[in-house]
Amino acid sequence: MPPGSNPDAFGVRIGPQALESGETLPEATIAVQTWGRLAPDRANAVLVEHALTGDTHVIGAAGPGQPTAGWWPGVVGPGCAIDTDRYFVVATNALGGCRGSTGPSSPAPDGRPWGSRFPQISVRDQVAAEAQVADLLGINRWRLVVGGSMGGMRAAEWAASYPDRVQDTAVIASAGVAAADQIAWGQAQILAITGDPDYYGGDYYDRGVVPSHGLGLARRIAHTTYRSADELDRRFGVVEQAGEQPLRGGRFSVEGYLDHHAAKLVGRFDAGTYVALTRAMATHDIGRGRGGMAAALSSYDGGLHVIAVDSDRLFPVSLSEELVAAHGTGDVHVVRSPHGHDGFLIETDQIARALSTALG
Repeated sequence: MPPGSNPDAFGVRIGPQALESGETLPEATIAVQTWGRLAPDRANAVLVEHALTGDTHVIGAAGPGQPTAGWWPGVVGPGCAIDTDRYFVVATNALGGCRGSTGPSSPAPDGRPWGSRFPQISVRDQVAAEAQVADLLGINRWRLVVGGSMGGMRAAEWAASYPDRVQDTAVIASAGVAAADQIAWGQAQILAITGDPDYYGGDYYDRGVVPSHGLGLARRIAHTTYRSADELDRRFGVVEQAGEQPLRGGRFSVEGYLDHHAAKLVGRFDAGTYVALTRAMATHDIGRGRGGMAAALSSYDGGLHVIAVDSDRLFPVSLSEELVAAHGTGDVHVVRSPHGHDGFLIETDQIARALSTALG
């Protein structure tokens, strides 16, 4: 594979995947995008991990095959903290995804979409797949693995599963183990999708329908947890949606805001994938089968850089503090933001400064 930039996503076939559930995916492909050039000593590779509904398109404009612009401009790119003139930046679409990686919408060996037959996957399975991608790219050790939210889960799992293959790890707005609160919110989103009559138990792909109502409802629930209560109140308060009257069945402005984000996601994301990835996040625990988080990180002697957003109600600062305590070194860098969990995508200047420190 070429060592230089590839602004278009390409698929890396990684073969059969033995999963934590005991099941096996007979074949799998992981979508990848890269920027920069891999150094002759292969020591400048950085892995960027996306969040739940993200993808490999970290930077760049929207266009053919890319329905949205890159999700982390100002953090990744020429002259940025993760400098693509200095580092070979790799972004993978998580196993179970719908943007080029094998997931519920992908063809199974019989040619039909996997649908309800797609096996349960975990964050650990996703990282094992990424390790195989790294092997095929000729990357033995990452200079940095970084991600936010679900991507931060994968970053933490890299440090636990492959401690000798990561020099520095940056876990942003995330945790080493899923909390009951996150699992609860995730269940509500899953039930919103699976309760849609057009879901057909996950086998809607051949029926010419999309469970858009359920996916839109799941997005509304999720997006509420992504922003802070104070921000929503300051931005919207009890103002009516333009031209509508709540007393006569119309919407409040905040409802119009959630409707907008629901429609955007329905237009670009797969409902079955949303369910599969949300279930994977619920099972996230770097200490599972390893004696707890501290034992899981005991072999990792690289840098662990944990970044939290002070107004994040989905991944509160306390979860970042637990991860640092489990590793036994370092501290939590707190980003000040009114935007809640989404602060890791919005407060790019603060995130960039923290990552510049991580990269030395």
